[in-house]
Amino acid sequence: MKPLARHINTGRRAEQWACLFLRQQGLKLVTRNFRCRTGEIDLVMRDNNQLVFVEVRYRKNNTHGSAAESVDRRKQARVVHCAEYFLQRSGALANLPVRFDVVALTSAKKQNSPFETRWIRNAFDAA
Repeated sequence: MKPLARHINTGRRAEQWACLFLRQQGLKLVTRNFRCRTGEIDLVMRDNNQLVFVEVRYRKNNTHGSAAESVDRRKQARVVHCAEYFLQRSGALANLPVRFDVVALTSAKKQNSPFETRWIRNAFDAA
C-alpha cells in the first residue's frame, strides 16, 4: 500500500485533534467527513440541542494568512450547501438549530501539544 502524502496525514491528525478538543468541551460527534457533490464537512457535532457544522483548518504558520482567514466566502458557501444537503437527509436532526464553527490550528510552539487551537463559534452564517 502506498503511504499517504505528508499533508494528508497532517490533515487527518488535525481533524482528529479538533474532534478530541471539541469533545473535551462537551460536544458530541455525529459524523466525520460528510461529503456531497459540492464539498465536505469535516465534523458534524451536537452542542446540547444545537447541530454544529465544523470546518477544521490547519496552517503550519501564518506566513500566508492564518488558518481562520483561509475560510473565505467561497469555502463558507460550500460548507453551507453541504450542510443543507446533510439536513435534508438527517431526519430528526434537521429540526435542531444549526451553527457553523471553525477550529483553526497552527503548529504548536509548546512541547505538550501538537497544535495551537483556536475555536471560533458562529464563525459564519448560512447566507
